[in-house]
Amino acid sequence: MAQQMKPADGAMALAEIKEFATFPSSTQRYIRRSLDVGLGRNDAMGRWSRDVVESASIKAQARIYCRLDHIRQHIPDDSGLEQMEAFFAPLVTISAFDLGQGRIGSFAAYRFLYERLLGGAVRPWLPGAFCAAAALPHLHPEKRRALLQSISEAAATAAGWSSRAPCFYPEWVDKIEVALPN
Repeated sequence: MAQQMKPADGAMALAEIKEFATFPSSTQRYIRRSLDVGLGRNDAMGRWSRDVVESASIKAQARIYCRLDHIRQHIPDDSGLEQMEAFFAPLVTISAFDLGQGRIGSFAAYRFLYERLLGGAVRPWLPGAFCAAAALPHLHPEKRRALLQSISEAAATAAGWSSRAPCFYPEWVDKIEVALPN
């Protein structure tokens, strides 16, 4: 039976679609590719690989994304530090990989991707993981500066987060030929 969407879900989906539309096309492409790899949605290699460099990047992403199941299982229920280590270290590692690919240029794009890869319960942990990954030395200093400046004070210091699941999961859309009337 189909799940019925509530009006609030429709409004949230529209807001998420609008947010996705604000990202550069390279970021949108990377998010869709990452969701295919991370959620096992499609043949990511066949769909997204344009050359040998991108093929190698997708293979590396698939290897590192193997940690996603572990991360999903270890998302802490609260802010207790004793639960954090098994969860946070792999999250920062995967985040560092994604930021190092050069397609995620802001906290907003990072948050958008990771909410979909890991679910709404990960939201409280995303500012810390993003800042940790963005500060690592594998990134050029100017890139680190731009990434760290992209997180707003409100996002970094929020008092609470919703655990609501995202509504919009962007996917590949095949080009459709449309015959125009004469």
